Amino acid sequence: MTPSAGPLEFQRVVVIGAGTMGHGIAQVAAVAGSDVALHDVTDAAIQRGLDAVVRNLQIGVDKGKLTSDARDAALARLRPASTLSSAVADADLVIEAVPELLDLKRQLLTQVVAAAGPDTVLASNTSSIPLRLLAESLPAAAQARLCGMHFFNPVHLQPLLEVVRADTTDDSVLDRVVAYARQLGKEPIVVRDVAGFASSRLGLALGLEAIRMLQEGVASAADIDRAMTLGYRHPMGPLALTDLVGLDVRLAIAETLAREIDPVRFAPPQLLRDLVAAGKLGKKTGEGFYAYPGAP
Repeated sequence: MTPSAGPLEFQRVVVIGAGTMGHGIAQVAAVAGSDVALHDVTDAAIQRGLDAVVRNLQIGVDKGKLTSDARDAALARLRPASTLSSAVADADLVIEAVPELLDLKRQLLTQVVAAAGPDTVLASNTSSIPLRLLAESLPAAAQARLCGMHFFNPVHLQPLLEVVRADTTDDSVLDRVVAYARQLGKEPIVVRDVAGFASSRLGLALGLEAIRMLQEGVASAADIDRAMTLGYRHPMGPLALTDLVGLDVRLAIAETLAREIDPVRFAPPQLLRDLVAAGKLGKKTGEGFYAYPGAP
């Protein structure tokens, strides 16, 4: 899906969290024409995010998917923001993309609401935490401006954007976010505010079962993945996908769904816990269910 034309729903966008998801979100927003500020807890983290955007855009130019002029224009619209309060003060939209930790996200959203304007739309890139848990400590007016914008990795290549509507989300906010998703070149789906939403819940169910099968010695990781890529035409097997997403991220999602939905269906397998405890988090650490020489 290509970005849609017309005036942008959100011209001034702030992305908080410059990691894998955050810098990708900043990139697609800047390419679409928004003025984007990227914030993280350290200047070094922000710079790593900006460097990743530069690399991604250059790859796009090299592959003929982006012109050099479009690359330069996107980079000109993207800036680092060392201070959260100044970054969000005049923002139209703030997207948080920090780690999947409830207390961290709550604290961050409280800080954003205190510093942002009364009309700023608030979005969380959470992949599993119910928005009601993020919103319950916020004023009612802020709750009405909060929704979920769950992007997929890698953000600049994946077409899906899961838009989550909480019970408190205002209709006009939802409409604007869906319209902006299309302006980003994404295909939005709208889901109700339940733990794991649609995509994470389905993806996790398959991923956890694949981990259990590996744990039980049913087949090798490669053969389990081939069962899905060759037998069901999935573009990537569930174990390779878990390596891409991050085993720590998958564990956090599983713990949320086990707590919120069903402690048996979504119980994290011991193998997943063991690998996370050993620091084998997938592609980003160089080893998960597979080895990635030279990574990260």
